[in-house]
Amino acid sequence: MLKRHKFLERKRELFFQGVSRSTMKNDIRNFHSLSQLVLSAGHLKPNPAVKHSKTTHFEIEILDAQTRRHICIVDKVTQTSTIHDVKQKLHKACPKWYPSQVGLQIECGGPFLKDYITIQSVAASSIVTLYFTDLGRQVSWTTVFLAEYTGPLLIYLLFYLRISCIYDVKESSRRLRHPVVHLACFCHSIHYIRILLETLFVHKVSAGHTPLKNLIMGCAFYWGFTSWIAYYINHPWYTPPSCGNRQVTVSAINFLICEAGNHFINVILAHPNHTGNNACFPRPNCNPFTWMFFLVSCPNYTYEIGSWISFTILTQTLPVGIFTLLMSIQMCLWAQKKHKIYLKKFNLDMHMKSAIIPFIL
Repeated sequence: MLKRHKFLERKRELFFQGVSRSTMKNDIRNFHSLSQLVLSAGHLKPNPAVKHSKTTHFEIEILDAQTRRHICIVDKVTQTSTIHDVKQKLHKACPKWYPSQVGLQIECGGPFLKDYITIQSVAASSIVTLYFTDLGRQVSWTTVFLAEYTGPLLIYLLFYLRISCIYDVKESSRRLRHPVVHLACFCHSIHYIRILLETLFVHKVSAGHTPLKNLIMGCAFYWGFTSWIAYYINHPWYTPPSCGNRQVTVSAINFLICEAGNHFINVILAHPNHTGNNACFPRPNCNPFTWMFFLVSCPNYTYEIGSWISFTILTQTLPVGIFTLLMSIQMCLWAQKKHKIYLKKFNLDMHMKSAIIPFIL
């Protein structure tokens, strides 16, 4: 019995030792697995803090440009807001001023800010002061051009028909018209029809506006001169050019050449060539009418003056000559102004070119 008791105790001790050893092995194996897991996960990184973007808002104080009187304050204007956006907010605060008739300046007497300029580019601090000028009633540039050029086309046709309220009916029926009268009406109509079609389909007319007074002044100039010109050319007592058919034929051909050249130049100016991201000065192509670019920087004005000089020789009337002179002076001023801009922007391309008259001006 004693031996059996010792045998059972010895067996119990061996059993517990085996259990403890297996438990220890399991603990070591679990610890090893945990260590491998931590090492494979890499370094523990804290969660990145969420960054909140701060949008800067500006406060626009608008003052009257003449009296420096406070008009209103436009607040909550972002960096990307434009002058046009400010005008829209001003219109909401003061409905009597539409955006098209509002002029905003950084300082009194300075240039008006363009609608596409951002507030961030003109702001020195979070508070911006702009000066307001009422530009008056505005009209779009497309309306201006269509009104200025549609009028002469219709007015000339009214004089060409010799309506009774303008000419004496008996005189008109008694005297036959010279062929140059019909040719002059054709050339005059072709000129203004071309301009109207180019205004609608070729020219990239600015989306901006201009004061109504400019429309009235432009219409008064074009319509008034057209009435004067058409009255003399279509008058029953009108006398044809002194050199006869040769003068008429040469001037008519030259007129049509200038009209064609003006059209092709306007097409190129509306679709200029580009090299990479930088626009280059329009270059002549295989069309002979575009070769004028070799000599002058504003060939459209050159052809326009050529058309009116040809029309003056064709009709040989004083009103056409005066109109041609005034138009030539104005276009020379425009051409010189553009030529200076081209010299700064396209210095190499503008070498040895004149502004409007080859080798002269």
